[in-house]
Amino acid sequence: MGVIHLILGKANPEKMNGVNKVVHNIATKQSENNIDVEVWGISEDTEVNFPERLFTTKIFKRNSNPFSIPEDLKNEILKSDRSTVFHFHGGWIPVFSSLGRFLHKNQRVYLVTPHGAYNTVAMAKSKLRKKIYFHLFEKRFITTASKIHCIGESEVEGLKTIFPNNKSVLIPYGFETLKEVVQISSDKKQIVFGFVGRLDIHTKGLDLLVDGFASFSKSHPDSKFWIIGDSEEKKELQRLIEARKVSDKIELLGSKFGEEKNDLIKKMDVFVHPSRNEGLPVSVIEAANCAKPSIVTKNTNIGYLIEQYNAGINIPFPDAKLLEQAFNEIYDIWKDQDQYTKICDNAVKMVEEAFDWNGILQQMNTQLYT
Repeated sequence: MGVIHLILGKANPEKMNGVNKVVHNIATKQSENNIDVEVWGISEDTEVNFPERLFTTKIFKRNSNPFSIPEDLKNEILKSDRSTVFHFHGGWIPVFSSLGRFLHKNQRVYLVTPHGAYNTVAMAKSKLRKKIYFHLFEKRFITTASKIHCIGESEVEGLKTIFPNNKSVLIPYGFETLKEVVQISSDKKQIVFGFVGRLDIHTKGLDLLVDGFASFSKSHPDSKFWIIGDSEEKKELQRLIEARKVSDKIELLGSKFGEEKNDLIKKMDVFVHPSRNEGLPVSVIEAANCAKPSIVTKNTNIGYLIEQYNAGINIPFPDAKLLEQAFNEIYDIWKDQDQYTKICDNAVKMVEEAFDWNGILQQMNTQLYT
């Protein structure tokens, strides 16, 4: 049996697209564990502009019709072994619904990881349009899937509202931990908060971040905030920062990748991810892996682990006042070297235990692929 991951994109870990990063990580770990794995991507172009990887990657040019399957992709499917499991990544994607019908018609098995597309908040967005689309396309797509791989509790709950089923499987992502020993800063002259991700103001809760931090920083002049990422909303975010008069406190550093990004995370004291809607934010796990405690919302699907491991603060829902309160609480912890060191160590422990790839791959093999 082999596994073929189907995505929009090229599984490039150096892009801001979280799904592509996750697929790259899964395929890499599967390859290292001698699983026959490939990634097939549908993209605007077929240029090989991504780093070398351990697994075979095939890129197919997207057709102008969003429901249309590239002919060369159809041919590759028909040439594949019938024991192959096709693993879709994403939801509400027109070409995926067409591919699902094509695979089912040709007696191929497939499963779906929606990556947060079916959680409660995502379902409320464009509700009427999604209701119509679901009955026309999405329902059949997930009905003929062998499994639906959910990465957070909110997705399991959200899916039940439109599609009561017994095929949902809850498994988080795994994560490759650092081999180096991370030094915890003892410099208490200035606290640095940080965010890494796509600058989607509403979805990522960046408006709440600016409001909450602006209120907090009035009484804490020894605070800074680094925002790493980019999008067409960057200018709008800058306007929000200027309107709250914190341009000297919040820095927009743009997109950073690889070691440059990791070096910046290591220089942060606290990571913040106040998302309104999320699958499972890789950036929070990356920060925890660098011994950084986090402030997150329950909507991130990682808050329960932050609480369980005492690795930061979990806010019950996205709210600027609650975020300001969390800034104050974590600041007091940061000022106490012993308390701060403890939650930093807890963050690393959370990654090592809850996101261990050996355990995650075992769950995927037994609960998804067989």
